[in-house]
Amino acid sequence: MPILTAPSLLAADFNRLGETLDWLHEAGADWVHCDVMDGHFVPNISFGLPVIKALKSRTRLPLDVHLMITDPDRYITDFRDAGADILTVHAEACLHLDRTLHAIRKAGMQAGVALNPATPISVLEHILPLADLVLLMTVNPGFGSQPYIPYVEDKCRALAAEIRRRGLSTLIEVDGGITPETGARIVAAGAQVLVAGSSIFQAANPAEVLQQLKHLQ
Repeated sequence: MPILTAPSLLAADFNRLGETLDWLHEAGADWVHCDVMDGHFVPNISFGLPVIKALKSRTRLPLDVHLMITDPDRYITDFRDAGADILTVHAEACLHLDRTLHAIRKAGMQAGVALNPATPISVLEHILPLADLVLLMTVNPGFGSQPYIPYVEDKCRALAAEIRRRGLSTLIEVDGGITPETGARIVAAGAQVLVAGSSIFQAANPAEVLQQLKHLQ
């Protein structure tokens, strides 16, 4: 399948989010990645439901909402109502991950599970069929512009092999330090969806970087 791109708004100019969404649509982005941080699960605070709702009113691109928050179950229907198309929760933040994923799917969204770099893929053994995507963090979550962690490539290979073994259609998404160079390495390891923030929005030619990521093989 072609590589999907999900530019992260965390690295965009918050004064121009509407214009940024228009540009992403014209430039050929596939999804819009929205990092929701609560200052508790991760040591940073970003944006929440009102911003997601405003973004949804401006774009037809799917909103890929990544919850870096504690107790995400409390907000599943709220994010659905705000406009999330894909809702990803951290395995580390969910006491009852099976129930959480069922609730996301019942609410009509695609369900994602995120794993921090040090979290093994073995935690997915019994719930992998419930996940539309698995988001492998290639940095420790909480801040943008962090360096890429290479050992996640081994996790990605192992996860891709397990998905193939079971005959599942689960997508592998990666987030953190993704550039055309690191993106090529993680795509070779099995990633299918690339989240990129700084490498796109801080580039001299953002459109060129986005196209480079889309055409990795």
